[in-house]
Amino acid sequence: MNAVPDPSASRILLVDDVEALLAVTEQYLRRLGYSTLACRTAREAWAAFQADPLSFRLVLTDITLPEIPGTELLLRMLDLNSRVAVLICSGYPFDPASLPARYQPQIGFLQKPFTPRMLAEAVERALAPDAGAPPR
Repeated sequence: MNAVPDPSASRILLVDDVEALLAVTEQYLRRLGYSTLACRTAREAWAAFQADPLSFRLVLTDITLPEIPGTELLLRMLDLNSRVAVLICSGYPFDPASLPARYQPQIGFLQKPFTPRMLAEAVERALAPDAGAPPR
């Protein structure tokens, strides 16, 4: 693993409707040095992202959310900021290849349940300069 990232350069938007999982994930990421914004609903996350879409380097979202499905949420976000990396988390199988091809290189998948180490490695991969996101 690399050194602790610069939190101001690695802001992460977390989205999960399970409050306990959201809190634990946020705690793990903050211990790693990331700046986070945790949202329990897709609508809350969408509002935060719309307000400042360029402030996020990564969106880490559950795929099964009430109100707005996680896939729809992340596609809206990618349409607003095509540079943001996305990490989809789910307890169900998910294939990022089911999403539009133009976004696939910057979308990763993390199977739930995950360990702190699995989370750290997935986030590090998603934020790596060669992770496949369009040039900044």
